[in-house]
Amino acid sequence: METIKVEARCPIRTTLELVGGKWKLLIIYQLFEKPLRLSELKRQIPDISEKMLIQELKNLIDSKLVERKNFGEVPPRVEYSLSEIGRKVMPLIAEMRSYAQEYENQIM
Repeated sequence: METIKVEARCPIRTTLELVGGKWKLLIIYQLFEKPLRLSELKRQIPDISEKMLIQELKNLIDSKLVERKNFGEVPPRVEYSLSEIGRKVMPLIAEMRSYAQEYENQIM
C-alpha cells in the first residue's frame, strides 16, 4: 500500500471534506437511482431535519457532486440528482457497506 502523507490537501482529507459527516453519503446513496425532490429525500432519510437536509444539499451542490434542477413552475418544483462526478462516489459507498457487514460479522 502506498504511504499517504497527511497534508493540507491529501486525498483522504479531500474525500472527507467532500463526503464526510453524518448525512452526505446517505443523501448521495438516495439520489443514485433517480432524481428526487426535497420532500422525497426527507421521506427516504427520516432522521434528518429539513434544515440540515437543505444545508447538506447546498454543500453537495457547491462541491459539484449533486445538481439542482429548478423547473420554473408555480408552485416551485426542484429536483436533485447526482452529477457525473457524484456518481463516482458509489463504489466508495459499496466498499463501506461491505466493510461494515464484515466488521459486524466479526464482532458478533
